[in-house]
Amino acid sequence: MEEDHLRNSDKKSTSLNVGFFYLRLLGNDLNKLLCLRSDRVYTIGRNPKHCKIVIDSPAISRRHCQILLSRSDCKLRLIDGSFESPRCDPSRIGSKCKVSRVSLNGVFVNGRRLPRGVVAELNVGDLILLCVKKKYGFVVEKIVFSKVNQNVLSDTTVSLRSESLLGQLRSIVSSHDPVSYLRTLRHVDSTIRSADSEKPLNKDVVDKDEISNPSSNREPDLGCRSDGKTFFLNRLTCIDHGVPDQSMGVTLPQLLHPVVTLTQIFIATFTCDVSWFLDYCEIPNQLPITIACHNKERCWSASQDSRTAVPFSSYPNLLLVYPRFPDEIAFGKDRKKHGVACHHPKLIILHRRDTMRVVITSANLVSRQWDHITNTVWWQDFPSRKIANYSSLFGPTEEDKADFGAHLAGFIASLINDIPSQAHWIDLLAKYDFGEATCHLIASVPGVYAQNPSYLKSNYSLCAKQVLNMNSHPGNYLGCVHTSVVGLSHRFGASVDSNGGQFKMLATILGRCRENSSGTVEVILKRNMHIPADANAVSVIIKDKVGNSDGDSILLGFLPKEIAKWVSPLSDSALLSFSAFIYPKETLEAAYAGANTRVQLLLYLSKGPNFDRMTELIHEGLLLASLCSLLALLKRSFGLWRLQEVLSQHKWPESLETEFIYGSSSVGTSVSPDFLAAFSTAAGKKSYNYSDSQESDPEWGRWRAEHELRKPPIKFLFPTIDRVRSGVCGGLLSRYLLCLSEKTWQRLRPMGLFHDAIPYPSHRIGYPMHVKVACRRFQSRADGNSFGWIYCGSHNFSPAAWGQTLHPSPSPLGPKLHICNYELGIVFLYPEHSSSGEARINIDNVKLPFVTPAPKYKPEDRPATPQAMREVFAEAQSLVANLMEEMNEVSEVDDDEDEQIIEVSEEGDEERIYAEMLLGQIDADFGVVDDSDEFKVTGVNYADFGAVDDSDVTSVVKI
Repeated sequence: MEEDHLRNSDKKSTSLNVGFFYLRLLGNDLNKLLCLRSDRVYTIGRNPKHCKIVIDSPAISRRHCQILLSRSDCKLRLIDGSFESPRCDPSRIGSKCKVSRVSLNGVFVNGRRLPRGVVAELNVGDLILLCVKKKYGFVVEKIVFSKVNQNVLSDTTVSLRSESLLGQLRSIVSSHDPVSYLRTLRHVDSTIRSADSEKPLNKDVVDKDEISNPSSNREPDLGCRSDGKTFFLNRLTCIDHGVPDQSMGVTLPQLLHPVVTLTQIFIATFTCDVSWFLDYCEIPNQLPITIACHNKERCWSASQDSRTAVPFSSYPNLLLVYPRFPDEIAFGKDRKKHGVACHHPKLIILHRRDTMRVVITSANLVSRQWDHITNTVWWQDFPSRKIANYSSLFGPTEEDKADFGAHLAGFIASLINDIPSQAHWIDLLAKYDFGEATCHLIASVPGVYAQNPSYLKSNYSLCAKQVLNMNSHPGNYLGCVHTSVVGLSHRFGASVDSNGGQFKMLATILGRCRENSSGTVEVILKRNMHIPADANAVSVIIKDKVGNSDGDSILLGFLPKEIAKWVSPLSDSALLSFSAFIYPKETLEAAYAGANTRVQLLLYLSKGPNFDRMTELIHEGLLLASLCSLLALLKRSFGLWRLQEVLSQHKWPESLETEFIYGSSSVGTSVSPDFLAAFSTAAGKKSYNYSDSQESDPEWGRWRAEHELRKPPIKFLFPTIDRVRSGVCGGLLSRYLLCLSEKTWQRLRPMGLFHDAIPYPSHRIGYPMHVKVACRRFQSRADGNSFGWIYCGSHNFSPAAWGQTLHPSPSPLGPKLHICNYELGIVFLYPEHSSSGEARINIDNVKLPFVTPAPKYKPEDRPATPQAMREVFAEAQSLVANLMEEMNEVSEVDDDEDEQIIEVSEEGDEERIYAEMLLGQIDADFGVVDDSDEFKVTGVNYADFGAVDDSDVTSVVKI
């Protein structure tokens, strides 16, 4: 009895795969979908007597080809002609077999003809054509398998349908994400009914209208959770969700679930299909949505009307925003000539009443990249604060040591600057706690940047409409804005200062001023509220005998109009106080030349006496929009410098490095040994001879271009043309995705940087990757543990994205960084020694989206450059022309081939006109003012400046 029980247990435990596959017919039957079962050989041809799939065309042979799905290894196989033995065992068919005959016009798999006797293994998405000139064939749309009990199947009393359903239930129960698994089985019910019958196969055709659109009428996704300590991959809809690793994939609806609790959405993307997004994620019509996206004409337009658009009247709260590119990166400093720049980030912010979810991905807001192309997805949920903390928008605080929120606020501010209706996003960010962020934000914003200046002690500040003579306190310091003084040429040019008296006075005053450690001298900012040309005007004055109310003073010029319009409201309200510094030598040279030379000004801001009342005051007038403009311009590190700033928090021993890789879908045409060296330096790379040195000089042991040429440390992962050609649809999905010019490949080829990008996990092989992932790995000799850092986000490997370091110029601020694109990503740090009390994390626990170590290019290998892909697609150009039109999409290209570095050293036309208007209305005798120029503010106690006591406020200065 016990033996019988054991036998029955063994018997019941035996299971096998039962599968089905879908073929979408091309040609005259374009709208037909075939549902076929496993372990049956199906003959395709024009003879109804011998073929179960009949294509009535003279171009098709009587028995053109055969196809079968083997349940033993779950593989779909195709052969030209027919098998020599009609009783062949499908499970024993290998890569080659004997055939009795082949077709006259051939069988083409993704544009390549199938040789005689060669068995092709097909994947979802493969395109099969049965002749060259006529577009007859099919596309593999889906392959579905489920496990069933083999012994129960032998019982004739149990139908195939019943056991298949039982097998599905087992798979559902064992799945990591049952609901998502269910979505893959929506059509299995009808498929099983068809397979259970012995009707002629050409009767099992499902009309297109009978197949539900996967983006409509679908079952709702469950939500997804993440602690933010790793990134995930998107779920490819064309891959069977029963694959074990598929549970690590996420969909866009899952990220938004539940939609009904969302109060607002902010999205930043390169390309976007708004209609698809609204339908696919079932977005309510009244939900406020802001989408910042790229548009070449609008992003370069100087017109304010070009900055926004409302595309759908049925979604009145949906606003498209087109972030501006700055003049300083335009060709020839002329916006009309545009420049090399992309709005390229992929960011989603989901606002709910008690949480804010931040999603950073490499996928644009289009269906193809979320459903058919591998992308990285990271997200973390952040809790709301009881009281808004506006200090966190400027940088780390005692309460919030992380700077994630500050960099996020600065990046969003740069996108919505000058759009007052969107400034509320800055207010929202102050109400959420980003202190537990598990990674560091890496942003790029277009512009030309100097190194962040250090804190400078000031004696004067503009606050509450007054010039205060007071000592600044570092505890109140919030940051710095790099701007300029306009109007110098109108004060000291030959036409207005013919005898040079004004210039001599300026030289005398500057000669009496003592330079500080940064080589600057302090100037005084003064509000000019009685100038009709601009009620926000702020003049810049230099005064000798610093710290004394007596002494000579002279007007240098004004703050630019775009700066004054937010300085004035924030200082007038006493929320912030401002002080300023200039470089005396640069100022004298500009004044002497009398030209429209731009004079640099460092604008420092500190907490004002009303800073703690910001929650109640910020919504008055234009204060919130002014705060947004300030945060957009506040000095922060971007691109390469931000990466270096983050990674420099820890030591990365050169001798312990085991791998340094970067995989992306695009390589900039400006990539050179200098850029490679700059990136390696930012990544913490040092010359091996000096890697363990304690020398504090940053130039000591710096990795340079000559090191790159001698021994490039980085391995760049990019797919070969053979890998693209053998992919799904013959590489059509990669056509508008990959960007590496032939010229760049030939220039970098001798350096041996390139390695093949093989997707991981293995079920993603054949599908293109749009990921941008970098990793530097180390291994400890003491315990063998791995450590290092990982980047993922939107940055492709290009100077346009990360920034090009400009060689040192006469500028007193030293080297500069030229960035073309808006980009956003994150860096995970896995240091060798973790902080006290924190569990140490092994970097190997994070699964990268490609195989490592990546195989190095062989001598005959060639990357998937546009030229190489054109050659491949030329073979089948006439065969897939109609499909190409359907897949046409804006190119995901960081094309910086014509990149030129332009530094703006002169005032723009608008700045010159603004200065002329102000100077024409200001009192000619600037050194004399009446009592009306001295303002009193009620309710303000200057002792409220944090740690500043009454003795620090010397006086209210009259100028």
